[in-house]
Amino acid sequence: MMNRVVLVGRLTRDPELRYTPSGVAVATFTLAVNRNFTNQQGEREADFINCVVWRRPAENVANYLKKGSLAGVDGRLQTRSYEDQTGRRVFVTEVVADSVQFLEPKSAAAGNNTGFFAGNQGNANPYGSAPFDPNRNNQNHQNFDDDPFANDGQPIDISDDDLPF
Repeated sequence: MMNRVVLVGRLTRDPELRYTPSGVAVATFTLAVNRNFTNQQGEREADFINCVVWRRPAENVANYLKKGSLAGVDGRLQTRSYEDQTGRRVFVTEVVADSVQFLEPKSAAAGNNTGFFAGNQGNANPYGSAPFDPNRNNQNHQNFDDDPFANDGQPIDISDDDLPF
């Protein structure tokens, strides 16, 4: 059996960070995800999907994402129910994120960092063991705007052995 969800969308509000009584961080946010088709008026509709992320990734999401930020979420769909204050049974469907990827450069959404990975079960920095510093100028990685395929009109020399398929 499989339960896998992959989404790319924009946050509809700032993430809400809370802590459980035992001190575990949990962040909730809603992601607006465009549908692949338009309605009869030619407008693109969106789905608003509730997401939950736990532990260190939750703190990273709360610190670096805000309303309007573009994010990628990889996780699983989960349903639960509870009884509200009036005694009515409430059903909730949400995506429990295993990882959240920040998909915009900091300049595009003040406070975000391109490619900073907020997930993978608490691994806050996939580029090594140094702590993440969003203001640091990382010399080891290409600028997001650099085109690695720009070749000034020259043919690219790739042999069949270089292809992964």
